[in-house]
Amino acid sequence: MDHHKQKPWHAQTICQVFETFDTSQEGLSDAEALQRLNKNGRNELRANPPKSFGQMLKAQIVDPMILILIGAAIFSAILEQWTEAIVIFSIVVINALIGIVQEKKAQSSLEALRNMSSPTARVLRQGEESIVPAAELVTGDVVFLSDGDLVPADMRLIDSANLKAQEAALTGESLSSEKDEDAVLPEDCPLGDRANMVYTSAMVTYGRGTGVVVAAGMDTEVGQIARMLENQDELDTPLKQKLNKVGKTLTIIGLIVCVLIFAIGAIYHRPLIPQFLVAVSLAISIIPEGLPATATIVMALGVQRMAKQNALVRKLPAVETLGSASVICSDKTGTLTLNKMTVTQIAANGDFETGAATLAEDAADQHPRVYKDIVYAAALCNDASIDPDREGAIIGDPTEGALIHLAKDFGICHEALEDQYPRLYEQPFDSHRKRMTTVHRIEGQTIAYTKGAVDELLPLCTHIMTDQGVRPMTQEDRRKVSGLCLSMSEKALRVLGFAKKPLDDVPEQDDQDLEFDMIFLGAVGMIDPPRQEVRESVRTCRSAGIRTIMITGDHKVTAMAIARELDIYRSGDLVLSGEELNSMTDKDLDEAVKNTSVFARVSPADKLRIIQSLKRNGEIAAMTGDGVNDSPALKAADIGVAMGMTGTDAAKDASDMILLDDSFTTIAYAIKEGRRVYRNIQKVIQFLLVGNIAEILALFIATVFNWNSPLLALHILWVNLATATLPALALGVDPASKHIMEHQPVKSGTLFEKDLVRRVVIQGIFVAGMTLIAYWIGANSGGHTAGQTMAFCVLAFSQMLRAFNQRSNTEPIWVRAEGLNPWLVVSFAVSLAFMLAILFVPVLQNAFKLTLLTGDQWLAVVGLSLLSILQVEAGKGIKRLKKG
Repeated sequence: MDHHKQKPWHAQTICQVFETFDTSQEGLSDAEALQRLNKNGRNELRANPPKSFGQMLKAQIVDPMILILIGAAIFSAILEQWTEAIVIFSIVVINALIGIVQEKKAQSSLEALRNMSSPTARVLRQGEESIVPAAELVTGDVVFLSDGDLVPADMRLIDSANLKAQEAALTGESLSSEKDEDAVLPEDCPLGDRANMVYTSAMVTYGRGTGVVVAAGMDTEVGQIARMLENQDELDTPLKQKLNKVGKTLTIIGLIVCVLIFAIGAIYHRPLIPQFLVAVSLAISIIPEGLPATATIVMALGVQRMAKQNALVRKLPAVETLGSASVICSDKTGTLTLNKMTVTQIAANGDFETGAATLAEDAADQHPRVYKDIVYAAALCNDASIDPDREGAIIGDPTEGALIHLAKDFGICHEALEDQYPRLYEQPFDSHRKRMTTVHRIEGQTIAYTKGAVDELLPLCTHIMTDQGVRPMTQEDRRKVSGLCLSMSEKALRVLGFAKKPLDDVPEQDDQDLEFDMIFLGAVGMIDPPRQEVRESVRTCRSAGIRTIMITGDHKVTAMAIARELDIYRSGDLVLSGEELNSMTDKDLDEAVKNTSVFARVSPADKLRIIQSLKRNGEIAAMTGDGVNDSPALKAADIGVAMGMTGTDAAKDASDMILLDDSFTTIAYAIKEGRRVYRNIQKVIQFLLVGNIAEILALFIATVFNWNSPLLALHILWVNLATATLPALALGVDPASKHIMEHQPVKSGTLFEKDLVRRVVIQGIFVAGMTLIAYWIGANSGGHTAGQTMAFCVLAFSQMLRAFNQRSNTEPIWVRAEGLNPWLVVSFAVSLAFMLAILFVPVLQNAFKLTLLTGDQWLAVVGLSLLSILQVEAGKGIKRLKKG
């Protein structure tokens, strides 16, 4: 059907739109929706197609280092150095294949993340509301919108209630625009004034509405500007940029050293061709071309592990930032608590005499008549219901939900009770009275039950229920009730009072007031209890140098009670309210935020100020949020963390990470995983650079002193390919150290900590020394070829063995603090098989210009290779002694 000749949608009435799309207020049928989806495609913006094999291959080959290698292979072939030519060319092919496999893996894990975080829409299909992925919406679908939703397609509104949408992405207008479904607008009405339309990517900031989809996918207004948004290279993370920078620096150093070696060799009149090949192989060896790809794959695997633990990382760089987090600003409700109001205390009759409320679980066992009345009032004077689809979940107000669960604890099903004693009349709750009353006929008697705030309820009661029955209420009774309810409030409990009143008959008028001369039944105290596992996570974070700050809209008393129980608040900490925050200058706040562990009664705008203040103090802050209004703070935080269960699309869209279970413990887990990824990348760097330094130094020293070359170009290329690549990848998936959450956070941006540089240089010098000693022993006992064979073996074997003691820079190699890393064992076995093949298979042995070694020479090789491990272990031992 051709819509282009028709009037634009904003200029049509709703009936015309329904007619065009052959739909109605009942929505489409499932079958029709499926047919349209198959015909018109998914409601998605066209993403850049994934890179083809050819494109990936081209990207691998145009790398400057690979071009140097190809040049060297061609040069070797011209000089008829066929072995060198074949090996160098094989290295180019294998390196390209490894690069492509890694990029493919990173690409597919990012794709999986994109799919996992795709939004959903509430749509009317076959007259029933259902939730479908937004990508499956089709034209003619009727969609419901509510506060906080991201509009999933271009829609003509059918009806709305106080609906406002923020359309800045399309119109540049930051204020929300009010919507009016009844308007029929002129055809040339500008986009920002189309009050009867909502567009993809707009944000519902207020109210609710229903609309019919008139354009989806690339046909939407946003589709027309989508191409500008699509050209982002997801793989170029800050970490990868840092590694590329490191690569460039090393390349320059490497090339200078190569030119020096070549020039010194020329001064000594060495044969130019072997000298040239050695210089080229060194240039290749010092450039860790596999490093950025290895880092990306290490991060991508970390992201997949986090997803399994309910932490969905939306942006790859967030993994690195997580490892550096120094503060977690957490919302209270649902993240630190269960987000399930629970009645913990009941006060009735004798409790007011003793001044102490009864625990809810004890009351359920006693079940005297007075409790029965309270429970009936709680269950019947109640608008909430149990969600049939989600076990234990409530539809309606959480406070009323707690009362339904209370009734259940007393063995009463509130639905069965409502069926038995239906509601005959009600005075609904309103914010002025702070009360609600319902009327029921129970065992032949008409009774009104009232619940509400105790201070509003008490003045309206003239009698009190006791074990002995009903008696008039005295001033002393009132004082005791008020006193006990106040002490419950001070424990951060939310207190609700109950009363009843026998009636002669059901009221006839709609607005008849029944709330006077009532009998006071008692009160209950409820709280959203803290999650038990959070206390341990807060302590783990504290020992890792990470502060936890609670930021909540709740009252100070409640916030402090929960914070104290979870060990977030400790004596000496500050507790600030939103009011106090507003009276502070930025300078005052920057000082206060250092010692504040609870911010109570704060607005979303305050959250943004707190985050900005923490950042000015040099903190790396993670921030949780779930509402539309949390989006600015989530965007401003170093790591924005949205709630997966209660979060709005707006919050998820602004975040770097989504908690699928809304739990604080998951953030602590994600930080641990972020640290693991960061440390593993450092292990890989350390491992690869030591080998590179050893090769360069050994050859540089030999050239400067005009000794025979201890290594051939082929040997260097082989060591880099066969004995470094696999162990490096295995180190990348090393389990986290058990002490990883005992260290202070690493400031982001310092991959090369002073300690790392020192270790790399010392270990590199040592391995170079062992390699030269091996050459000297071999040359003296069996000639030049035996010397080169021994030097080659020591360089390769010490590299392979050193992978095992790179796992920790403090723990000895025999302490398995992290548990075994099977991949390291596998990589060692494969590298060893490669080495044995070229040492003992005659064809390969000749190609690599190696010779068989004697028993004594082998003993020297093994001894020198093991010394490399001993040197690292000695360094760790000295470090432990200094600390101890």
